[in-house]
Formats: sequence, structure tokens, C-alpha cells
Amino acid sequence: MRAVEVEAEVLAAAEARGRALGDGDELGLRALLHPAFVWTSHRGDVFDRDGYLRSNARGRNRWYGQRLEDPVVVVDGDVAVLRCVVADDVDTGAGRHTARMLITQTWVRRDGRWVCLAGHAGPRLD
Repeated sequence: MRAVEVEAEVLAAAEARGRALGDGDELGLRALLHPAFVWTSHRGDVFDRDGYLRSNARGRNRWYGQRLEDPVVVVDGDVAVLRCVVADDVDTGAGRHTARMLITQTWVRRDGRWVCLAGHAGPRLD
């Protein structure tokens, strides 16, 4: 498979993750996260997969969507790194707003599909 096609697959998986957040689709989101998934928030909070799902699919955060801006994907075999700016349409308990921030995500190909192994958000840009 050509590099451009693999990069498009990774980007499609990342966009599906954002849609699952916006749709409140916990099962869909879980399927896109590696069992050993870890996330560091823009505030420095660290979540494993279950904690991330609790916070973003069952917690106080209410997602409406996520847009990836200027994504760059670098692939090496079955590992990919995505860097971009995200625009999160979310209510974290203080009202709906759009938060823009830098993110880095590490994706791995597992059983023929891309899953997010790790991510880091921040700093916020607004």
C-alpha cells in the first residue's frame, strides 16, 4: 500500500474517533482506542482507556464534535504519528464552546485496523 493511502487510513481513523466523541458513541470510541491507551490532557491529567471513556463518554464532558486542522501524518510500518490542531466543540460543565489546541496522537495497526495508542493535547490556542 502506498504511503499516501496509509496516511489517509490513519486520518480516517482519527476523524472517526472525533465523530465517536461527538456522537457520544462509547462503543465506537472504545473500538478506536488500544487496550493500553493513555491520554494526557491539556491540563496535564493522565487517563487510561477506561478513565478516558468515563470522562468523555459518561462524565461531565458533553461532546458535539471535533475538527482536525492541518493534519500531518507520519507512518513507519505499523506505527503512525498524527500532529494537528483540533477544534473541540464541547461543554465541560461551563457551557458549550470551541477549544482549539495542539494534539499529537500515536496510532498503531492492530489486527488490520488503526487504533490510537496514545495522545497528548495542548497547549490550548485560544
